[in-house]
Amino acid sequence: MPSLLDIRRRIRAVKSTQQITKAMKMVAASKLRRAQDRIQHGRPFAAQMLRVLNRLSSRVDAAAHPLLDERKAPRAGGKALLLVITADRGLCGSFNANVIKAAATFITEQPSRQVALGLVGRRGRDYFAKRGFEIRYERINLFAKLHFDDGADIARTAMEAFTGGEVDSVHLVYNEFRSVLHQRVVTEQLLPIPRTAFDSAEAAPPVDYLYEPSPEELFRSLLPRHVEVQVFRALLESNAACFAAQMTAMDAATRNSGEMIESLTLYMNKVRQAAI
Repeated sequence: MPSLLDIRRRIRAVKSTQQITKAMKMVAASKLRRAQDRIQHGRPFAAQMLRVLNRLSSRVDAAAHPLLDERKAPRAGGKALLLVITADRGLCGSFNANVIKAAATFITEQPSRQVALGLVGRRGRDYFAKRGFEIRYERINLFAKLHFDDGADIARTAMEAFTGGEVDSVHLVYNEFRSVLHQRVVTEQLLPIPRTAFDSAEAAPPVDYLYEPSPEELFRSLLPRHVEVQVFRALLESNAACFAAQMTAMDAATRNSGEMIESLTLYMNKVRQAAI
C-alpha cells in the first residue's frame, strides 16, 4: 500500500498535468477561432472556382492545357504523387493517425504503379521517412505562419512533376474541418483537373460557351492559379481541423485529470483513516 506522502506527490503531479492540458486547450481554442475564420472566408471562393473550372474543362479538348491531360492510369510503370498533409505536433487525438492511415490505404490500393509522396508536416514526414517510401517533397513548420505562397510553392512542385511526365496524377490527403467535434479525412484528385460528369443520356453537354480570349489563353492563367488555390484550401482545412482536434483532446485530458484527482483524494482519505 502506498504511503500518504506517495499519494500526495501523485496528486500534485496530476494537478500539474491538468494545468498544462487546460492551458493547451485555451491556446488551441484561441488559434482555432482565427483558423476557422480563414477557412470560412477562403472555402466559398475555392469551391466556386472548382465548380466553374470543372464545367469549363469538360467542354474543351484535353489538349487545351497540359493540366487537363487525362492519362490512362494506372499504366504500366506509371507513378502517382500523393500529397499528405499532417500536423507538426501531436497531442491532437487521432488527427495524424487518420491521415497516415488514409495515405497507406491509397498506396496499397495502387498495386500496378508506384506512389511518390509529398509530405507536409513533421508527423507524416517522420512516419514515411522511416519506411523507405520515395519522398519527392517535404515541408515542416509550415503552419506556424501559413501564407498563400506556401500553398503556391507546393502546387508548383506538383504541377512541374505532372507536366514533366514524372507522375501521371496528383492526389491530396488531408483532414477537412467540419466542426469543432468533427473532422473528415479527404482523399481527392488534384491533377489532372477533374471534369464534370454529365448524364449518360446526354450525347453532349447541353450548353457551350463563347471564349474571349481563346480557351487556351484562359486556361493558361486560370488553371495554375486554380491548383494553387485548392492546395492552399487543403492547408487551411488541415490547420483548422488540427486545432479543433487538439482542443477536444486537451479538454478530455483535463476532465480525466480531474476525475483522477478526485479518485486519488478519496483513496488518500481512506488510507489516512485506516492509519488512524
